[in-house]
Amino acid sequence: MNTQDAKRVLETALICAQQPLTLREMRSLFADAVGPDTLRNVLDELTQDWEGRGVELVAVASGWRFQSRPELREYLDRLHPEKPQRYSRAVMETLAIIAYRQPVTRGDIEDIRGVVVSTQIVKQLEDRGWIDVIGYREAPGRPALYATTRQFLDDLGLNSLEQLPALEFGVAPAQALADTAGLQGLLIDEPIAVAEPDEAAADQAGDPELGSELSVNSLSAPIVSDTGVSVPAMPDPQSDAAEQVHTDA
Repeated sequence: MNTQDAKRVLETALICAQQPLTLREMRSLFADAVGPDTLRNVLDELTQDWEGRGVELVAVASGWRFQSRPELREYLDRLHPEKPQRYSRAVMETLAIIAYRQPVTRGDIEDIRGVVVSTQIVKQLEDRGWIDVIGYREAPGRPALYATTRQFLDDLGLNSLEQLPALEFGVAPAQALADTAGLQGLLIDEPIAVAEPDEAAADQAGDPELGSELSVNSLSAPIVSDTGVSVPAMPDPQSDAAEQVHTDA
């Protein structure tokens, strides 16, 4: 099979696929008759062919897919008038802490936010498929360690955690995360206030609407566990998939 025919097959498969295609799946289209170098060249050509158009070919955590460009989102949203679920600042702050500091326990999150993390907030993120338990810390009570998932990266249109938006002075991490291509418009616009005792109580009771402002410094400072032991950063849980894409991209 020549390169043009291979590109035609691959383009069709990517357009028709409901989920991102992995490199292994793409090679199976050709019964492994197309080598990794050829596949890499075909993907590069397809990426260039679709430059300047409303749809782009991108590599995300789960593989490769065609997706609409972010600047066209407002037009496409008019085809679906129903508004997507939006998330409170408390939810987005919790997600931002997990994304930038993973793996973390609920205790780590509470140390940074300054308020109790309600079960409702954690469940909301788990139900959305954005976070998951990846293990347990060897500490009293063996608290669960939370990290983001491939679904989280896919929804943001990212290939790896290294592509998360950089934290800038004056911009809360929750806002920076909400402004990324895949999450634009999902943050409920609500005033930010320093957590008062009654706010902390409400958060503990399960009200996700309340939360204190996160600063860049709060995410930069080392996390200290309940036992006082500093917790090192864990390798990207999507590294295997990301490495595959980087290797063959």
